[in-house]
Amino acid sequence: SMPFLLCLKKKKSPVPLGRSIFQKHTPPIQQNYQALLESCLKNKCLFTDDTFPAHTSSIGTGALLKKLPRNLQWKRPHALHKSPVFYAAHRKQLDLCQGLVENCWFLAALEALTFHQDILAAVVPQNQSFERKYAGIFHFRFWHFGEWVDVVVDDLLPVNEAGELLFVSSVYKNVFWGALLEKAYAKLYGSYEDLQIGQVSEALVDFTGGVNTRIKLAEAPPDLWDILSRATYSRSLMGCQTHLGFSFPSVSLSCTQTTKVLKNGLVAGHAYTVTGIRKVTCQYGPENLVRLRNPWGKIEWKGDWSDSSYKWELLSPKEKILLRKKKDDGEFWMSLQDFKIHFVDLVICKLTPDLMSQEDGKKWMYSLKSGRWVKGSTAGGSLEFSNGNFWMNPQYWLNVLPAEDSQKSPSTCSVVISLMQKHSSKHRNRASHLFIGFLLYKNTNLLPFFPEQYQESTRKLPPGFFTRHQPVNKHQVFLDEREVTHDFHLEPCVYVIVPSTLEPQQESEFILRVFSRKHVLREMGGNTSFTLSKEIVDRYEGKIWEDFFTKHFEQNPEINAVQLQRILNNISWRNFQSFRLNFSLDSCQGILALLDLNATGTLSIQEFRVLWKRLLFYLEIFQKRDTKRSGKLDLVELHAAVQETGISLSNEVCNLMAIRYGDPDLQISFESFVCFMLRVEIMGEAFRNLTQDGKGIYLRESEWMMMTLYS
Repeated sequence: SMPFLLCLKKKKSPVPLGRSIFQKHTPPIQQNYQALLESCLKNKCLFTDDTFPAHTSSIGTGALLKKLPRNLQWKRPHALHKSPVFYAAHRKQLDLCQGLVENCWFLAALEALTFHQDILAAVVPQNQSFERKYAGIFHFRFWHFGEWVDVVVDDLLPVNEAGELLFVSSVYKNVFWGALLEKAYAKLYGSYEDLQIGQVSEALVDFTGGVNTRIKLAEAPPDLWDILSRATYSRSLMGCQTHLGFSFPSVSLSCTQTTKVLKNGLVAGHAYTVTGIRKVTCQYGPENLVRLRNPWGKIEWKGDWSDSSYKWELLSPKEKILLRKKKDDGEFWMSLQDFKIHFVDLVICKLTPDLMSQEDGKKWMYSLKSGRWVKGSTAGGSLEFSNGNFWMNPQYWLNVLPAEDSQKSPSTCSVVISLMQKHSSKHRNRASHLFIGFLLYKNTNLLPFFPEQYQESTRKLPPGFFTRHQPVNKHQVFLDEREVTHDFHLEPCVYVIVPSTLEPQQESEFILRVFSRKHVLREMGGNTSFTLSKEIVDRYEGKIWEDFFTKHFEQNPEINAVQLQRILNNISWRNFQSFRLNFSLDSCQGILALLDLNATGTLSIQEFRVLWKRLLFYLEIFQKRDTKRSGKLDLVELHAAVQETGISLSNEVCNLMAIRYGDPDLQISFESFVCFMLRVEIMGEAFRNLTQDGKGIYLRESEWMMMTLYS
């Protein structure tokens, strides 16, 4: 027998094999945001959402009600602040804080989203405000079981007597996008109460439609730092969770602020966002650090590399100033070693599944099939419990093909298979998850059952097949989670996927997703339909060059200003074909001085990646603001460009910078714009990290010299 994870509740009496009425998943209510907005504007009224009313029924029916203040009121942001703002793009720091709902998992995922403005804009449409075309109506988009759904809400939010938000709020009291997004997510899943328990991985998928990689940190692969590096510099969202105090494969989280805070400052059984990584140069050698944030917006790690740790004195003054923030804002650094000890698992969500295969920037195929397990028909249960009925489960024929442009030998192909269950209940937490999993069988075993003329046949495999053949994934673990995902390296040939519940006669709908460089997927049996595969490619400009940079830095782990100039001026752009960079040696020396935190006089790949990410961002803004296509910005365009980066500079500073970095006519080239913006960002970061009151800073003379002369 196979080693399955058995997590069975008490024995249920056998269910007769008769037909039953199948409970279908309740789809979310579809409302037309644009039509409702126009109607409200025309009638000069504010929108009130009857489908998710400002009433305790929208909050829930259980434990959450007991936590509510006696005089709960529902108010619109205009009644809570004199100048409410929907989204503040220029806010550099994470500003959301958890409220009474125990949804640290949701907030940790949401904060990961804020690092990628383009992905965030897909979830939070940015053209919404409390001024222009305001009618008390907002909308958000979530990936919901295979499709993007638009969720409309009114802006009535639950508050206490003092007018403070009860649930998600912002550090900046006039910013409301987080509270409204939480309301939309609560509406999608039934109520605020339905957000009480969950996993970071679920919310990450709901925000992106991406694919998750879960790494158990106790058994972390030796190249964990490389995986973190690739995830940080590609567009990945990362979350993690601390130990609960007992061992379990992965646990749904429900965190209150009375949850156990450990002596080391971490919260037991709590979700955190991974907000960055950094290799620092200590006096005794390099050390890998991970930066994390507690969604509560306070309570931090107290060990090595925490805000008050002696370890910071081992760094150069500049590196210390630009990395350490001495504020109880929930964000902190810790060593990779401590991260592996104190956290259970790391979840990395990517838009394309190329993180582990290292085939970045390539085209991937994505297929999705919806299915269901029905009593007496297709709810066969797992091989161990099916009593010979395993073959009754839905079966899917998968032909894995070698990709034409694959760097790897065609001996193996990267394939990611994900199975997600869908509850019939409109309320996310009213029905517990079933234990689900899938078995994968290879084609050489199938040939006796697929004679040559039936090679493309869609008949299901008979019972005898499963008693005689072993699956590829012999040690499949059945988990009571919403989604089970596995990475495979498979030879190109035909496979069959059999998704099932652990116990037979358990009903549910499900979706099966397959990602690979190239494949064909179809259902076998009665209603066979050929699945149209979508092509997905992460068209992020930075992707194409990742291989080039990696190879370059393998030969030269540190580069000087001359090598930096050579790399930058040799880049040809896919999205901006006519655009060539022309950095002078002087500019490159200036850039190097700004980014060289450990004062080596050179840049490492991690410092170069910081530059590369900023370069792409600045280029997009520069191209947008250079309306005359002259390759230069005048003073008015420069002001607009700086504003668009989210930085507020006075006219006086902008004009001085144009004199310092511009030509005699005060025109700024792209190269000068990069030097100017990097300087502004780094000096701003240094001030924010050093200031205690937001007004001034204290520096030793050596620190002042380092920050002003070598930057």
